Amino acid sequence: MTDGFQVKLDFDSTRPIYMQIVDEIKRAVARNLLVSGEKLPSQRELAEAARVNPNTVQRAYREMEMMGLVETRRGEGTFIRDDENLLASLRGEMAQVAVDNFIRQVLALGLTEAEVVKLVTTQYREIQSGKRGEQDDVR
Repeated sequence: MTDGFQVKLDFDSTRPIYMQIVDEIKRAVARNLLVSGEKLPSQRELAEAARVNPNTVQRAYREMEMMGLVETRRGEGTFIRDDENLLASLRGEMAQVAVDNFIRQVLALGLTEAEVVKLVTTQYREIQSGKRGEQDDVR
């Protein structure tokens, strides 16, 4: 795995750990921390690094294979599938989930569409231009 990728798990989360592993690998692919054709660590290595049961990692790898995210090559290991549409698909899927969550939250706050558009435009421009530090982005 590349140096920029680490599995971060929330053991108190309502999401199963194997799905958190899947989500972390999907995020890493979407951010180009893992690229098409790149080999993932063995299931045992990832289990040790993440401090989880190897069966949990095995389930995550099996799930990712069913999703078409990875492929297992007998005797070689598990690799990010070499698919030119994979990155665009993952980014689109993740963006859709983020936008859905955001819209639900601002609707619950009672904001109007105009207020949301103005807020997003302002925040986007500030972050894009570097006016907000990274510590401001995590809330």
